[in-house]
Amino acid sequence: MGADVLHPGYFTAGLAETDPEIAAAIDDELTRQREVVELIASENIVSRAVLEAQGSVLTNKTVEGYPGARYHGGAVNVDAVERLAIARAGKLFGCRFANVQPHSGSQANQAVFQALLQPGDAVLGMALSAGGHLSHGASFNMSGRHFAASHYGVRRQDGRIDYDAVARLAEETRPKLIVAGGSSYPPAIDFARFRAVADAVGATLLVDMAHFAGLVAGGAHPSPFPHAHVVTTTTYKSLRGARGGIILGDDEALMKRIDAAIFPGVQGSPLLHGLAAKAACLGEALKPAFRAYAEAVLANARALAATLMDKGYDVVSGGTDTPIVLVDLRRQGLKGNAASDSLERAGIPCNKNAVPFDTEKPTVTSGLRFGSSAATTRGFGVAEFRLVGAKIVQVLDGLARDPTGNGALEAAVFVEVRELTARFPIYGAV
Repeated sequence: MGADVLHPGYFTAGLAETDPEIAAAIDDELTRQREVVELIASENIVSRAVLEAQGSVLTNKTVEGYPGARYHGGAVNVDAVERLAIARAGKLFGCRFANVQPHSGSQANQAVFQALLQPGDAVLGMALSAGGHLSHGASFNMSGRHFAASHYGVRRQDGRIDYDAVARLAEETRPKLIVAGGSSYPPAIDFARFRAVADAVGATLLVDMAHFAGLVAGGAHPSPFPHAHVVTTTTYKSLRGARGGIILGDDEALMKRIDAAIFPGVQGSPLLHGLAAKAACLGEALKPAFRAYAEAVLANARALAATLMDKGYDVVSGGTDTPIVLVDLRRQGLKGNAASDSLERAGIPCNKNAVPFDTEKPTVTSGLRFGSSAATTRGFGVAEFRLVGAKIVQVLDGLARDPTGNGALEAAVFVEVRELTARFPIYGAV
């Protein structure tokens, strides 16, 4: 009895036929992505090849363990995929070992904590309020609940890390793990300085480069190697690939502990279709064209920052060395939540974000975080980012003048945004 008898059309019918509601939602999302200027810093637009790998028959396969040592049979082809991903990650970032199985960047960080620490051990990471990430020791995350987390911040006068203060805090708390990196910290991080702090107290240095990994891969940002003991990253954001994480290192013994922390420590089977998509994006990043992309991401972020500053908006740290531009709206009397909602209605999605020394609740905030990766993928250059910056200012200035009557301006800007994005089509849009 064939599948078509039990489930008519199971291997032949498409989504639009079998589930029109889901198909319609996906079609609507494609339309949205085509029409807007995506400035959410944690998003990008993957290639058709990455989409194809992500939607492949590897969805059907389950394995546990690592290539050549699986707990399920039938693994010969997925072993080949994972080995390619490992080799490409090592070549791309200039390290000896890579674990490509984490489902996310947070899970990659969780595995490092699992591998290197015991519950209650001291950890030092960037404060969430200063630009750090939940998985770097936030009190309501497992990294802060299970470990004794302390946090360094930034200077009030320039929004940058005070490395002398980090050294003093490390001497006081004696952490076993120091985390460098964040989710909304625009300047480049001094990895050598962090390594010196870690060595002085006998700590392991973890660099989370999730937001700037693509720039590192393309030579547009300093590499955390050889200073970091271990490096985590996501494979989307500026790396322009599938959603997921990887862990990188040069110390074989340490990486064996991390392998065990991923499986069986914090997850079972890797998402093999996602792993294939990771391998595909790593392969793309190894091509010469990716270096031009990385340089453009940085140039575009700096053009956006400069435009906003020229128009009277405060950019945290005075600029950026990464794809991130963090804007402090307090001078304009605006809240991040209202500002992000207004920009989304104008076709410029971004996200509300706390700024250093913010007094607003995390659900409100006093800032906005922008990212240049996705629009750069579409082909936007400095001129387009300057234009987008001007449109952001137009919308925000209107909101500051009249918080309840900005709708007509938002609609007018969205018309201009659609005209702009139509010049840079994605996935066959015309």
